[in-house]
Amino acid sequence: MGSLGEEELAQMVRDFIESETSTPISLTTSTPLSRNHQTTCLILQEVLGKHTDEEAEIHEKILMYLKDIGTAGHQTNNLKKLVVMKLRNDGYEASLCKTSWVCTPSHHKVCQFPGGYEYIDVMVVENGRPKRVIADMEFRSQFELARPTVTYEEMINDLPLIFVGTEEKLNMIIPLLCSAAKRSLKENGLHVPPWRKPAYMQSKWLSKNCKKVSVSPEDIDLVEDHKTEENRSTTTCCPSIFSRGQLQFV
Repeated sequence: MGSLGEEELAQMVRDFIESETSTPISLTTSTPLSRNHQTTCLILQEVLGKHTDEEAEIHEKILMYLKDIGTAGHQTNNLKKLVVMKLRNDGYEASLCKTSWVCTPSHHKVCQFPGGYEYIDVMVVENGRPKRVIADMEFRSQFELARPTVTYEEMINDLPLIFVGTEEKLNMIIPLLCSAAKRSLKENGLHVPPWRKPAYMQSKWLSKNCKKVSVSPEDIDLVEDHKTEENRSTTTCCPSIFSRGQLQFV
């Protein structure tokens, strides 16, 4: 697959998702599933492989900060705050973004699934215009499944642990991953829960209800960090993503 422009990639994603929607998932043969998996991986690699100089620079900065800070004993929430402060000290217009939303399944108007998420927001100037860059240090973990198929697990392992990119890039990545997650769940005979649907996943980063929070040294919860360090030897619940191998940028 040759190098494609952003508009061409976006159209390719739309075409693929439309074809997925119009073709029922068959569990009787592996050929269509294998072909869909290969197509998804190729498009995903193309999308992830494109990044601007600003995105690459921010990613390098975050990696440097995390190396300097050290991740042991720190809660992820505190790490985000520390990274925001360091970005601001280096002259970036960075802030902590907190999103919230309520998802109502189309087939069941009574049930509602509220959600909330946090990520780092950085405003940069590109071609003389302000542009929003999203940095998420828990990106890969948001798409993990408890019982993934081998093909889905391979795809997730190819994702960067830290995502740095635009809303447009997220709008291409999320439908691809949600489609792959749906295939994985269906192959295992499981239903797709509302919190695995594209609309719910997109709300994590793209919800209109987004509050930018300023960060100061007083906001760092050192008490909780100390408790986390004390409990490291007694619990393995929700391990930090930063212990899962080398941080990467794809």
